Amino acid sequence: MDNAELKDQVRELRAQGRSPKEIARALKVPPSVVAPLVREIAAETTTGGVAPDVVGCWINVGWSAGLGVDPALGWSDEAPESGADGMVCVLVARRHSWDRMEVSGYLADVFCLGVRNAIGPQIMDDRELARFREYFFGEYAGWQEAPYELARHLVLGSVDHARALGFEPHEDFAPVADALGKWEGGSAITFGRDGRPFYLEQPGDDANKVLRTLRRTLSDDDFDYVTGGR
Repeated sequence: MDNAELKDQVRELRAQGRSPKEIARALKVPPSVVAPLVREIAAETTTGGVAPDVVGCWINVGWSAGLGVDPALGWSDEAPESGADGMVCVLVARRHSWDRMEVSGYLADVFCLGVRNAIGPQIMDDRELARFREYFFGEYAGWQEAPYELARHLVLGSVDHARALGFEPHEDFAPVADALGKWEGGSAITFGRDGRPFYLEQPGDDANKVLRTLRRTLSDDDFDYVTGGR
């Protein structure tokens, strides 16, 4: 199958609402092959190079715990004391058609590792989005609507912060990066817990590898961590 045929099949499956991972499984090709084709197809559907309108952004309450945020920006946290151990979930929906949206989700470790996971872009109608949003934020005390700029600064700023420490975002970030628009750096948020990199081990982590990476960039006095049983 040549690239043009593959792209046509990706376009057809994308129109059915399939996610990039689902398309990769259906066509029996690696996700890394499908992701750039999905982005090309999305670019073709924009008008004059303008991305589809953002129709909604949401974040978990408690997102601001431990972060430095300029109050002049007006980015409020409806339950700052609920806390999230530096794990912030962000959901962004852009218009796909008159009755459907393209939804992208991000799990950002804003204290250390940046984007740990991502999902989408998935095409949903209003009802599907409402159900998915409840599932997506199910582990948190709640969720709130958020300005698009806050979503961008949280996710893309956390990627910059993590890269400065030696960490790249999860491979699933690439297909959903474009939903956050062009980024030139310079987040208005100070990352790390109270300004210091802080690694909190999560299930499935290779904690020793994370600590080795941190120690290549920082001294032990310049970061904090909790591993094992915490």
